[in-house]
Amino acid sequence: MSAFNQFLMQLINGLNIGSIYALIALGYTMVYGIAKLINFAHGDIIMVGAYISLVLLGTGLPWWLVCLLTIIACAVLGVVMEKVAYKPLRKASRISLLITAIGISYLLENLFQLIFTANPKPYPGFITLPPIVLGSITISSNYYITFIVSVTLMIILNLFVQKTNMGKAMRAVSEDEGAARLMGINVDTTISLTFAIGSALAAIAGILYSNCYSPINPTMGSLPGIKAFIAAVLGGIGSIPGAVLGAFILGMVEAMTKAYISSQFLDSIVFTILILMLILKPAGILGRNVKEKV
Repeated sequence: MSAFNQFLMQLINGLNIGSIYALIALGYTMVYGIAKLINFAHGDIIMVGAYISLVLLGTGLPWWLVCLLTIIACAVLGVVMEKVAYKPLRKASRISLLITAIGISYLLENLFQLIFTANPKPYPGFITLPPIVLGSITISSNYYITFIVSVTLMIILNLFVQKTNMGKAMRAVSEDEGAARLMGINVDTTISLTFAIGSALAAIAGILYSNCYSPINPTMGSLPGIKAFIAAVLGGIGSIPGAVLGAFILGMVEAMTKAYISSQFLDSIVFTILILMLILKPAGILGRNVKEKV
């Protein structure tokens, strides 16, 4: 393979993993933008979605029904998490919420380890579309389906937030929760919907990630979740376009690092980017510097 073709393949790899990071990062950035909460349990929704879809695929259900049921189950889980764990602490300190999120993350990982054991389980690839051949480059169906689904969902989400009444309510709560209540917006319902949408996107990411990177295990969501959080910070946490931009940048950095430097330095470079961003531009590429009044 020529150097140019190798470079193109790495671009494709970067778009693939970046698409998955974007779906996860959108959940982080939406929850933070509205509830001012960094939900570190969000990455484990990927794992939950992977295992639920694995079980459902084993029953012989059609793939579209498996995906739909998995999305619904994860959306419900996201709402339950918010109602049971986060809502009672909404007026508590940020550190209390952060510790709770980490606790839920470990709870989900250990619960699924008890149910399914810690042994990795192969994930049956159900995407059987033919690959795309561009000269000497062959693009797997997993790759282009992941990219198409991710970009489509990002566009739909952005239109939802900008054009619908619920989307406007989300933006209002994000700007000023107190003023939103005075305007008659049901803040609790808006926050719950945000968790449901974020968890649904994470479920889709879990299915797509498992198709590309089988097998699955109870801790599979930890590292992608952290990297998606880094992508959200990179692009500007709280910004939907920023989360997408940060995810694709991070995906490209990972792909090029693996190809031209060394996979051993992959995580080091990713976390170095996070540190540099927090030092040089804490608000992120598309984030806004917000000054709080005393």
